[in-house]
Amino acid sequence: MTNPNNATITTVHTAAFTAGDALKIPTLRILKDDGNLYDGADKPTVDKATALKMYDTMVFTRVLDERMLAAQRQGRISFYMQCLGEEATTVGSAAALDEQDMIMAQYREQGALRYRGFSLEQFMNQLFSNEKDLGKGRQMPVHYGSKDIHYMTISSPLGTQIPQASGYAYAQKLRGLNNTTICYFGEGAASEGDFHAGLNMAAVHKAPVLFFCRNNGYAISTPANEQFVGDGIACRAVGYGMKALRVDGADILAVYQATKMARDYALAHNEPVLIEAMAYRLGAHSSSDDPSGYRSKEEEEMWRKTDPISRFRLWLVKQGWLDEDADKAKIEKLRTEILDALKVAEKVAKPGIEHLISDVYQQPIPALQQQLDELKQHIRKYPDAYPVTSGRLD
Repeated sequence: MTNPNNATITTVHTAAFTAGDALKIPTLRILKDDGNLYDGADKPTVDKATALKMYDTMVFTRVLDERMLAAQRQGRISFYMQCLGEEATTVGSAAALDEQDMIMAQYREQGALRYRGFSLEQFMNQLFSNEKDLGKGRQMPVHYGSKDIHYMTISSPLGTQIPQASGYAYAQKLRGLNNTTICYFGEGAASEGDFHAGLNMAAVHKAPVLFFCRNNGYAISTPANEQFVGDGIACRAVGYGMKALRVDGADILAVYQATKMARDYALAHNEPVLIEAMAYRLGAHSSSDDPSGYRSKEEEEMWRKTDPISRFRLWLVKQGWLDEDADKAKIEKLRTEILDALKVAEKVAKPGIEHLISDVYQQPIPALQQQLDELKQHIRKYPDAYPVTSGRLD
């Protein structure tokens, strides 16, 4: 007999509920807070060069975040978003990917971008929206993108990258590529309709996409217990018929292991996998947010004890791969380099106003050209209101 319902039919004769907490997904953790491995832990195969690159990337991200938030407070850039406390999620997962795999990010994935090779100068040019910015100044700060390193440009609307990732991975499969797409988002984005549409599409069409949810406890000011009642996000994968993994997001070895395992499975079976990284956002949601209004300092301090960089640093020292004195000197040098790059980037001219309509069509259509001409006339009429742009008009 055919099964048009596409559901398991197990007949019973007495009604009984299936409880909402019937499914409990374990959390993978390999590395202790003191830098030692758990007994019996499945240690991933990570060589010294890869481990040090992962560590250096996390440190770079931390220092960049500190410096650029300060720059925003000084009025030098308009906006910033840190990934403080979540560095292991994006760096560990990016390290487990192939360089040709597509990354579709939300907006705390600067670690993945840096791991792929995005330069300090490129970071600064984007943050200051100057004429060297790859996005030609048309995006808010931290909305990075780079075609060369397979990092899709970030969009502000929450969750839009989730169904896009399903479609991109499906196209990778159709083209016979041995590559996947990883899609990052927070647990707040999992409340968007695009989350459900994207996961269902990937499951039905068997797209080799990795959905990577950073469950950091808060969607801006809304705590997770006010967003959903189920057991986190990973359990939702089962409802869509896909594999799921849950991992300690402050344990970079566990994140690396889980992502590598998920990637191997996705490509071998042409199926999606959902990874949920249990993390904590130590900083504010953005430079526009004040977390003291919705959580306590005591809570933050408790989570600082699980700092992913400190944990991994201790492990590297125990391997004999990291000298602590040399590491401190390198961090101080990095702070100087970032500040120097900032000072250079903020003095670079802004993009010409014509770039507002370039790249939309091969040649701007008449309607766009007319709008640009009208805008130029307006700026010429009120030059004092547009001091940066008025001096650069044709």
